[in-house]
Amino acid sequence: MIGMMRKLFFILLALVTGNLVIAQQNPVVLEYINTYKQLAIDEMQRTGVPAAIKLAQGIHETEAGRSELVMKSNNHFGIKCKTSWTGGKVYHDDDARGECFRSYLAPDESYRDHSNFLRSNQRYGFLFRLDPTDYKAWAYGLKKAGYATNIKYSQLLIKLIETYDLQQYSLIAMGKLPPTSDLLTGIRPPAETVPVDATPPIVYPQGTFEINDTKVVFVKAGTSLLALANQYQISLSRLLEFNDMTPDEGDILVEDQLVFLHRKRKTGTELFHYVKAGETLYGIAQAQGIRYESLLELNHLSAGMEPAAGERLFLREKSPSRPVLAGSVITATTVSGTQAVFTTHIVRNKETLYGISRRYGVSLHQLIEWNKLNGADLRTGQELIIYTN
Repeated sequence: MIGMMRKLFFILLALVTGNLVIAQQNPVVLEYINTYKQLAIDEMQRTGVPAAIKLAQGIHETEAGRSELVMKSNNHFGIKCKTSWTGGKVYHDDDARGECFRSYLAPDESYRDHSNFLRSNQRYGFLFRLDPTDYKAWAYGLKKAGYATNIKYSQLLIKLIETYDLQQYSLIAMGKLPPTSDLLTGIRPPAETVPVDATPPIVYPQGTFEINDTKVVFVKAGTSLLALANQYQISLSRLLEFNDMTPDEGDILVEDQLVFLHRKRKTGTELFHYVKAGETLYGIAQAQGIRYESLLELNHLSAGMEPAAGERLFLREKSPSRPVLAGSVITATTVSGTQAVFTTHIVRNKETLYGISRRYGVSLHQLIEWNKLNGADLRTGQELIIYTN
């Protein structure tokens, strides 16, 4: 009888343990993660919102994509309309009856708007000064800033991140963990190339404002730097130092630009910056509020080097390799005496051989032959030779 009871106990224990395992790995949640993890990675690289946090919030706010609100609005983060919202709207019972929530045509719009909402809202600004891998600090910070009224909101996010190992997607976005095919199977494949077209100019506010927690002013071409220094009661030498300028550049600005009134920081608020057509390293340093010398050091560059359009610059941590430089075309003489013109391409995180072949207008067979590759597998930081004639 005792043996029978003991056997029954172990059977029950096995059943209970099995149920716990199933609860910890809910297939509905796994489906949500597999559907939206690529969006979360893309948004972390674009804005710095940790992919782990974004996925955890999405899972919780939408009941893993099954909530009534997300079904009728594609709103994955429970963001309410507020007075500034001019997009689509739906009405849903939440803290009160019939509250107005933002509505989107597709989930990717919701993911982007969530990032923009956090980036543009002053009360969440402190989050972007946290270590992006510190998901606990982000979870507690969101609750502290008033993102949700649930007193257990932080713990819920942390539990989801740890149960489903969501931290790996933040590490992939930062280039600290290599992506694999089973990790990146989201609603669309990883972007092969980054759009490099010049964007419309940013409209900066009048007077002083802050970029990267540093006071700055936008001034027009023709402005006297000495007059500007006198206006803000700082010495001209300090003003030049704050803006990575030297006295021999002259007193009059030759183009519109940002002028910092305090020393810029050594790192940026975002993880990366993708170089657009026409951008210079100095302009990027000013726009990001980061010291020019720090931007050089983080990306293995020397003064005077300019990255090519489409290259990714690291703003918070040291890049694993130097970006491809603008105009980095090399010529060599072949055995037949003709000039072979080629460039080198440094493989970036998530790039594929197919994507690189499309970017340069060459075939996969050519890339494999030129670089003596055994197959299509690439590693981040790998150098490829691409002939251009």
